[in-house]
Amino acid sequence: MSDATEANGTAETAEAAAIGGRAGGGAGGRHVRVVLVDDHRMFRTGVQAEIGQTATTGVEVVGEAADVDQAVTVITATRPEVVLLDVHLPGGGGVEVLRRCAALMADAEQPVRFLALSVSDAAEDVIGVIRGGARGYVTKTITGTDLVDSIFRVQEGDAVFSPRLAGFVLDAFASTDAPPVDEDLDRLTQREREVLRLIARGYAYKEIAKQLFISVKTVESHVSAVLRKLQLSNRHELTRWATARRLV
Repeated sequence: MSDATEANGTAETAEAAAIGGRAGGGAGGRHVRVVLVDDHRMFRTGVQAEIGQTATTGVEVVGEAADVDQAVTVITATRPEVVLLDVHLPGGGGVEVLRRCAALMADAEQPVRFLALSVSDAAEDVIGVIRGGARGYVTKTITGTDLVDSIFRVQEGDAVFSPRLAGFVLDAFASTDAPPVDEDLDRLTQREREVLRLIARGYAYKEIAKQLFISVKTVESHVSAVLRKLQLSNRHELTRWATARRLV
């Protein structure tokens, strides 16, 4: 065999291997391209380490983003099959990402599907992103194996929820009446609602900070803002307020 022939054969073999790698991946030949959207870099790094071993899981992480603008830019540029989307993001939250990516979601040839991955298990958060077009919602307590399975199910067009969260969605869409508008609650940002809910559940500031990956000082600032906006004096009044609205 001549050197030229051998070189051509090697190139063809390499090209075939590359194509096979892109099309096959791990997990029984399955392959999915994913973008991670979360405002905590350490969390994105952890998810990447957990599910991003393409040869094993079949999941290829093709991009990351920390806020709404970055998310829209990266998703538009990479056109992944699935986006893992946090609910609470700087710039308008996961719902805003869904709104701005609506055309990509409707693409008949290659739709971009969204799976919400959030620390929040609040009904209004779940219902909000599902109404926005997400195909499912799982919390950050999910295992890596289950998350990979959820990603592939969403890629295939299935809806994916944990049992409790599925109940929220069924209840919401079974109702013929729109939920009443709560003007007091609407004054709060998504992050303030999250802090409010954890305070009402009895979490200490340090526990909230750890749960939400923010500083204790930031938690204190959010609590002060909530008390001011709701015209409440202390966390005990805040707990009663949240309980009366079934936010706990």
